[in-house]
Amino acid sequence: MARGSPVPVSAVLLGIAGLIPFLGFAALAVSGSDGGLSNLGLSPRTILSAYGAVIASFLGGIRWGAAAAGGGGGKDYGIAILPSLLAWGALAAPMPWDLRILGILVLAWGVVDLDLPRRGLVPAWLGHLRLGLSTVAGAALLVAA
Repeated sequence: MARGSPVPVSAVLLGIAGLIPFLGFAALAVSGSDGGLSNLGLSPRTILSAYGAVIASFLGGIRWGAAAAGGGGGKDYGIAILPSLLAWGALAAPMPWDLRILGILVLAWGVVDLDLPRRGLVPAWLGHLRLGLSTVAGAALLVAA
């Protein structure tokens, strides 16, 4: 895989857009406001934890796809399912542990996936982008916890 390829603008823009729910719902959760969500029977915290779990599962899918496309081994497939399983468990955890687990998971997964570019399974830019996005998303989850 070409290591020096430029970061696609769409990847940056969509990655940043994916942070909006983390930042917005974390801000609402911390502020104590529900932004009118209670009218729908929802809370910012509930939406934040569900979104965090979905994104954690998506992060596992990145490793699965990289392994399938780049010849990764069975170990990669096993590691790829961990975020989904841990996120599912986090949804069953009591407050504040649900968001704490998700926050640590998202932060840690940014570091775990740094081996993918080193092994040539994804372009180098993906490792840097993922680490930055995971840092912001994980921090938002932890602040809201």
